[in-house]
Amino acid sequence: MPSTWIKPYLMESKKQAYVALSTAEAEYIEAGHACAQSIWLKHQLMDYGVKLEKVPLYCDNTSTINLTKNPIQHSKTKHIEIRHHFIRDHIQKGDIEIMFV
Repeated sequence: MPSTWIKPYLMESKKQAYVALSTAEAEYIEAGHACAQSIWLKHQLMDYGVKLEKVPLYCDNTSTINLTKNPIQHSKTKHIEIRHHFIRDHIQKGDIEIMFV
């Protein structure tokens, strides 16, 4: 593919389906999306014989990291939809390891 076709595709924007009330919440939601893609890629690599124990996921927000490691629902996180807690489940299973950058 020519690079002129790829660039406009990567720079498109779309309306988001959720509204984050803080930067920690916004990064938590995006970390969940990155987790989903990492899990998908991990399963694809398993088809080729590559086995990964824990996939590292780097984050620069300590509040987000604390949200992922704490399974207790607090008053500040009760409005986050259940589907965004996908990352929390996979960290507890040991599929993903979140680290501070």
